[in-house]
Formats: sequence, structure tokens, C-alpha cells
Amino acid sequence: MKSALSAFTVAIALACGLIGCSKPDAPAKPAAAPPLAAKPVQSYEAVAAQGKGFSVGAMMSAHPVYVLFDPQCPHCGQLWEAALPLHSKAKFVWIPVSIMNSKSARQGAALLSAGNPAEAMAAHEKSILAGTGGMATPASLPPDMERAVQNNTALFSSLGVDSVPYIVARNANTGGVVSNAGSLNTAELAALLGIAPP
Repeated sequence: MKSALSAFTVAIALACGLIGCSKPDAPAKPAAAPPLAAKPVQSYEAVAAQGKGFSVGAMMSAHPVYVLFDPQCPHCGQLWEAALPLHSKAKFVWIPVSIMNSKSARQGAALLSAGNPAEAMAAHEKSILAGTGGMATPASLPPDMERAVQNNTALFSSLGVDSVPYIVARNANTGGVVSNAGSLNTAELAALLGIAPP
């Protein structure tokens, strides 16, 4: 019985680990103070006001979908792929943070400063999902873009979220704020956002 319970615990831990990438050394949160992430409206307002990212999809959409992501996170790459079929129905704002490793900040700054961020992101995520590490970054990056990734990372930490991708948006049907930590497939993402799947 003990080994069956242990195997079950390992299976649950693995399943949870497959949906998002966590901070490698995230400290334990005190039980008495719930994180801001438990309050999606405040998260939405904070990300909308402070996050610096690039937009793809339906640019005239009234309710942007904010995605905080780490460029080194394969689950973020999976969400990027899942969101592609929804680009005609929603505006996605991808906001790079740096929680995984030393490449994250430089790749995030490179994506923000790219001439065509959507094209750069598509190539980058294809490389991440292929296991080849993502885009090469130039030796010199614009300091304001490096600061933007640092500020995005501080914003991410202030939300009390432990894993990326972190999605916060307004549901198109209800107008209510919704959030999700971890990757979703296209149908799940469409349901979260209240839009018809493709």
C-alpha cells in the first residue's frame, strides 16, 4: 500500500510539473497571507498597467489576454502554439520574465527589441520545443529592454505566482477576469477566454 501511495504521489507530481515551469528556488509562501494571484482582478490591473510585452493576434480586441512567460520554458512554447489558432479572435500580449536560467533575461530582451517580435517568437519557440535552446542573442541588447524584463520579473513575483506561463484576461462572455498558471491546449484556452474554438 505504501509503495502504491508513493507511486501515486510521484505520478501527481509529474503531471503537475508538465503544465508549467516553476521558479527553481521559490521560497515557501506563508499560509496566513494569500498571494495576489488568488485575486485575478488585481492581477489583471497590475499586469495591464505595468507589464511590457509585444502583441499578436486581433489588435483591435477590447480585452487583451496577458501572458507572462519565460523564454526558456517549454510549457510557454506549448501555449504559444496553442494560442496561434485563436489569433483571429483575441489579442495576446506576451510579457517576458526571467525565472528559469541566465538565458531567460537576454532572450526576453531580444524578443522585445526584435523588429518583428511575433516572427522572432515563433522561431524561438520552435527551437525551444525542439530542445535546441531558443534564439541566439546579440552581444549587446538595448538597456531599456533588459530593464523591462527585470521589471516584468519583479511584477511576476509581486503577483505571488510560482509558475509560467501565467495567463490573465477578461472572459469575452462574462467580462469577468480569469487567470491560469500553466499551459493549456487550444480548446482549454478558448474556454478560459470565453471565445469559440477554431
